[in-house]
Amino acid sequence: MESTDPQPPQFLRSLLSRYSDENPKMSRPYVTLTFAQSVDAKIAGKEGKQLILSGKESMVMTHWMRTMHDAILIGIGTASNDNPQLNTRHLPSRPSNPAKNGHDNPYHLPRPIILDSTLRLSPNCRLLDNYKKGLGRRPWVFCSKLGDDEGNREWMERKQLLEEAGASVITTPTASERHDDNLKLSAVLEYLHEHQIRSLMVEGGARVIRSFFAEESMVDTIIVTIAPTFVGDEGVGYNVGLDQVYRRAF
Repeated sequence: MESTDPQPPQFLRSLLSRYSDENPKMSRPYVTLTFAQSVDAKIAGKEGKQLILSGKESMVMTHWMRTMHDAILIGIGTASNDNPQLNTRHLPSRPSNPAKNGHDNPYHLPRPIILDSTLRLSPNCRLLDNYKKGLGRRPWVFCSKLGDDEGNREWMERKQLLEEAGASVITTPTASERHDDNLKLSAVLEYLHEHQIRSLMVEGGARVIRSFFAEESMVDTIIVTIAPTFVGDEGVGYNVGLDQVYRRAF
């Protein structure tokens, strides 16, 4: 389905209008956390299998939101399980403007950001393929600083393969010095802000959503689509109650 409306819905423009204002007190981008869930608060199927929870209208809304942010962030789980494109294919056709956008997509595309502590992202993923074809922007892959060791040959080989495929690999601190599987979100956001990313759309998955909710004052806007679907106990949820959402996001 393609939208026929030539611009984003009014409620989105009103909701995100403040993002265009520079806040000198902020050392991170504005963050929009958006995801679709079932009525029993599941966002993925068994073992993280992708679920179709977004209807046609909400999918179009999501694609409009992408055009309204500088970058879009997902975790390696979503990148591996869904192999997303993070593009705007459901929006109305219009002439492309490579000189303005830096790619052949007719709309502004957000910079893909992947949290991948141990560099498991496939060099053949759609995000990198689209970048090489001129249909998307260069993905930035954030990984653990603990792997950045000349003695870690396997890690260095994975890093080289991703860079040869077009990715920009960025090492960042972890939440714990003893583990390399949880990247320090504040460090990631600070890096993005320093590199002119002023608005960030976070699309998940479950672990990323939990991580953002676990941090104080890290989310500015939450947009949730609730599908009239019951998934059951085998589904993957984000395990955050609404009381926590309200307390931490507002």
